[in-house]
Amino acid sequence: MSKKIVKNLLALAMLSLLALPLVTLAQSNMDVGMNEIEEGFGDNGLGNTDPRTTVARLINVAMLFLGIIAVVIVLLGGFKWMTAAGNEDKVGEAKKLMGAGVVGLVIVLSAWGVANFILSRLITATN
Repeated sequence: MSKKIVKNLLALAMLSLLALPLVTLAQSNMDVGMNEIEEGFGDNGLGNTDPRTTVARLINVAMLFLGIIAVVIVLLGGFKWMTAAGNEDKVGEAKKLMGAGVVGLVIVLSAWGVANFILSRLITATN
């Protein structure tokens, strides 16, 4: 198999593992309070957190996941460099991989900073 097919299959496997918790919760018997509609809605189990806070939490989790991926890319580049055994082609590939990981980490951190700034301003402006 070519490297592209293997990478695509690996990415598909990782995405399916991420969706696994959603699938397992599909058969939940959670009472969402729909039987209390006549009594004034009651507790519907959805919580009462601010949607802006929920969005901020989702962004933080996404940025954490992307940051972990960038660090793993840098570590893979370091491993590739250490196992290059003096081969200049492999060392060059490792340097490119490490550079890409560092650039990705910088992009993730700056995106997190911008999102954090915007959400904090949004929360303080609407309170």
